[in-house]
Amino acid sequence: MHDVSPALHTAEIIHWIALAVMAVVYSLRIRWLLSFNLARDRSVPGNPAQSNAKKGARHSLFNVAMPWSMESTRSRKGFGFYLSFVVFHLGVVAGIALAFVSTIAPDVLRIPAVATTMLALIVGAFLVALYRIARRLLRPLMRLISTPDDYFSLIMLTVWFGLGACTQAHLIGAWGMTSEAILIAYLYLTSFFLLYVPFSKISHYLYYPFTRIYIGRALGHRGSYPVVRGEEA
Repeated sequence: MHDVSPALHTAEIIHWIALAVMAVVYSLRIRWLLSFNLARDRSVPGNPAQSNAKKGARHSLFNVAMPWSMESTRSRKGFGFYLSFVVFHLGVVAGIALAFVSTIAPDVLRIPAVATTMLALIVGAFLVALYRIARRLLRPLMRLISTPDDYFSLIMLTVWFGLGACTQAHLIGAWGMTSEAILIAYLYLTSFFLLYVPFSKISHYLYYPFTRIYIGRALGHRGSYPVVRGEEA
C-alpha cells in the first residue's frame, strides 16, 4: 500500500465506489439482455456448405479484429481510419488502467517500458479525439447525425485523455508535472465517467457482443455471412 495524502485518499475511495456503481448498473443491464428469448430462425439454411449460424456468429463477433472484412476499411476511408479506431480504443484501455493501477501500484507505471507505452497510447488517443471533434464539426453529414451526447462525450473524453497524459507524466516526473492535484483531478474525472457511461451512448460496447452474435447467427444461417468475394463466390 502506498502513502497518500488525505485528498488523494478521498479521490481513490470515490473512484472505487463509482466503479462499484457502474458494475451494478451493467450487471442489471446484462441480466435484462439475457432475459430475452431470441426467436429461432425458421428459414431453410441458405448455404450450409458455405456458412452456418455458428460460423456467422463467430465471424461477426471478431469482425473488429479483421480490418480487411470491415466496410469502413474497404471504403475510401481506408486503413488509416481503422488505425485511428484502434489507437483511440487502446487509449481508452490505457486510460482506465492508469486510473486503477495508480491507486494500487503506482510504481508499476514508472517502469520505463510501461510508462512509455501508456504515455504513447494516451497521447495518441488524445490526438485522434481532436481529429474526431474536428470531423464532427466540419463534415455536414457528421453534424447532421450527431447528438448533444455525441459532442459532450467526445469532448469530455478528449479532456480525459489530455489529463491522463499529464497524470502519467506526473507519475514519471516528466513535462514539469509535479502537482498531486493532477492525479486527483484525473481520478475524479474518471469517477464521473464511471457513473456517466452506463447511461450514455458510450455504453454501446456493452451491447457489441450481443448484437454481433445475433446478426452473425442470423446471416450465417441464411448463408450470406461471412461475405464471399471473387473466385470463392
